[in-house]
Amino acid sequence: EIMAGNSRFVAGAPVAHMRDLAIIRAKAAEGQWPIVGVLSCADSRVPVEMVFDEPIGRLFVTRVAGNITTPEIIASLEYGVAVLGIKAIVVMGHSSCGAVKAAIDNPEVPGQISALFPALLPAVYMSESRDPMAVTRQNAIIQAATLINASPVIEAKVKAGELKVVPAIYDVATSKVETLPIPTAMSEQSAK
Repeated sequence: EIMAGNSRFVAGAPVAHMRDLAIIRAKAAEGQWPIVGVLSCADSRVPVEMVFDEPIGRLFVTRVAGNITTPEIIASLEYGVAVLGIKAIVVMGHSSCGAVKAAIDNPEVPGQISALFPALLPAVYMSESRDPMAVTRQNAIIQAATLINASPVIEAKVKAGELKVVPAIYDVATSKVETLPIPTAMSEQSAK
């Protein structure tokens, strides 16, 4: 039986995941109990559940270009914390981020794309660099600190030691996620 399974795998026609998917769907109808919230970029190369090898229902994912903290993102994550009981939030930027590169260049763009720039420009200024990776790292840290500072719900849980907010970077080339520290000056500000 297992050799038949390997043959299906080699042929690109595995079926075990379909059985798993049926179980996951049945459980999903019962409700959601995620363990971690994730604020990630909307980039199609950052499939959050796959990156962390988590099935449907384990992550509460919010996505927006540049992984910025907007009122809608904050409200969504507050729901995850206050109602769903998530215990950690990962604010995850990624290598080769188009939103970050655009904010660095600050070109004229069509439509509302430039609405992202004000939230990304502090990372450009604070990193004192035009290197996209340096700005991306700084942006993940700034957005994590902003999430804490902008939300009384999240701030209270962080102060109580019931929630961690962790900035991180996903490398699209290696698939590795690296967590980053929030500098003391920013974390002390969020503790006030």
